[in-house]
Amino acid sequence: MASLIDKARNVFGVITTLARAGMIAPMRPDRYVKMAAAMRREGMGMTVGFAGAAQRCPDRPGLIDELGTLTWRQLDERINALAAALQDLPSGQPKVVGIMCRNHRGFVEAVVAANRIGSDVVLLNTSFAGPAMADVVNREGVDAAIYDEEFTATVDRALADKPDATRIAAWTEGQHELTVEKLINDHAGQQPARTGRKGKMILLTSGTTGSPKGANQSGGSAGIGTLKAILDRTPWRAEETIVIVAPMFHAWGFSQLIFAASMACTVVTRRKFDPEATLDLVDRHQATGLAVVPVMFDRIMDLPGEIRNRYSGRSLRFAAASGSRMRPDVVTAFMDQFGDVIYNNYNATEAGMIATATPADLRAAPDTAGRPAGGTEIRILDPEFNELPAGEVGGIYAHNDTQFDGYTSGTTKDFHAGFMSSGDVGYLDEAGRLFVVGRDDEMIVSGGENVYPIEVEKTLAAHNEVAEAAVIGVDDEQYGQRLAAFVVLEPGSSATVDTLKQHVRDNLANYKVPREISVLDELPRGSTGKILRAELQAKVNG
Repeated sequence: MASLIDKARNVFGVITTLARAGMIAPMRPDRYVKMAAAMRREGMGMTVGFAGAAQRCPDRPGLIDELGTLTWRQLDERINALAAALQDLPSGQPKVVGIMCRNHRGFVEAVVAANRIGSDVVLLNTSFAGPAMADVVNREGVDAAIYDEEFTATVDRALADKPDATRIAAWTEGQHELTVEKLINDHAGQQPARTGRKGKMILLTSGTTGSPKGANQSGGSAGIGTLKAILDRTPWRAEETIVIVAPMFHAWGFSQLIFAASMACTVVTRRKFDPEATLDLVDRHQATGLAVVPVMFDRIMDLPGEIRNRYSGRSLRFAAASGSRMRPDVVTAFMDQFGDVIYNNYNATEAGMIATATPADLRAAPDTAGRPAGGTEIRILDPEFNELPAGEVGGIYAHNDTQFDGYTSGTTKDFHAGFMSSGDVGYLDEAGRLFVVGRDDEMIVSGGENVYPIEVEKTLAAHNEVAEAAVIGVDDEQYGQRLAAFVVLEPGSSATVDTLKQHVRDNLANYKVPREISVLDELPRGSTGKILRAELQAKVNG
């Protein structure tokens, strides 16, 4: 009886949340019937929202990119045409489609079309080099690739051992045998045959510490749980406009695209991030939402004041970020100029949404990852899996209904009593806010002392002449490991290595002072903004 009551409460909670966000809204009964029928045909997979939006508000702009505007109806028709074309390929319908595209209509159409006909989809990082991509396409069994023209050489190298794999160019200005646009035009007005197979969406982990793993995502009830967790904390509203400049191939940017479609929100995007162009898109389209990765906040605030001041950002209700650490000074500066709109999301490809920091949380503690998302419980555990009290650092473990279906290799994450390890270490404060200290494999043991790089990075970044800092551990015969720091200085800075070491010494224990500090013009970052620590290691090893 108690479980039935709990289930009823959960269902009521979901309905209430969806109604508040405008997903459940008054409309003609026949439109609800058409939406339900379209979503059923879609197999209730991750991309089901696109079919629903095309029935809910067919003439509303669905996608705006550098090529112009597509209504939800036009987008749906183009997706159907591409799906039919994929089934009509000389080699037959592909089983696994690898997609290597930047943010534009071709990416969206390819993902949804492949999913619509039951093909598995692998979202490929646009920063991949040939060898890394070859590992992924061989492991996942990719037999068709849809990619932007600029990645042709990378794709050709990755598919060198797959001469029969189909190659389709998406964003292109040159001549290619097969292009997304040509396939759509040649199959305009056609409907794909329904296969009855539910395609898998395979998102790759960031791979900053090794080859990226493929994480199976099924959507379904987990997708509803993630959607509710977001809507409970972040002020999304149906049929509004969101600017997505976070890379859509990454779990965070992809989730924002899926949420937007589920809510029939107009998606505004551009292929390459530009800080001023992003502010212009927000103002020009009166966007109420903005989806970024944290480094994009940095780049916006790096703009000269006279440029930033040309844009008000007044339409924004939220600017949501995830994927890497946010700089506390940048969080505060952005909200001082554009309002209290930043929402920091701590999630994982494998675990979905874990925690969200609201603007109020960030005003109180600008470096917090926030409080547990709805339906999620967080525990901080020591190596023996004992739960630690507030303030003590340990492994971050989360339990929710949005966890992934395992890696495509057949392995999974570490679990304890139903709680999944996020792979990070951190602590909860007395107010229940989560703070991430670093990756569990980033801890440095120097002279028998444990040091987490983020603590030293924050101290260096707090120096008024340091713009950014990164710290790594390198092998040392005497101490086991030693700290090496890399900094980007503010323009015109006169800071020296010695003054920066003294700054750390003044604020932290002596064993946390980096043995060497290198000044760089910029830190190496991947396309999602994460620092590429392997490249920093290579600089040390030289």
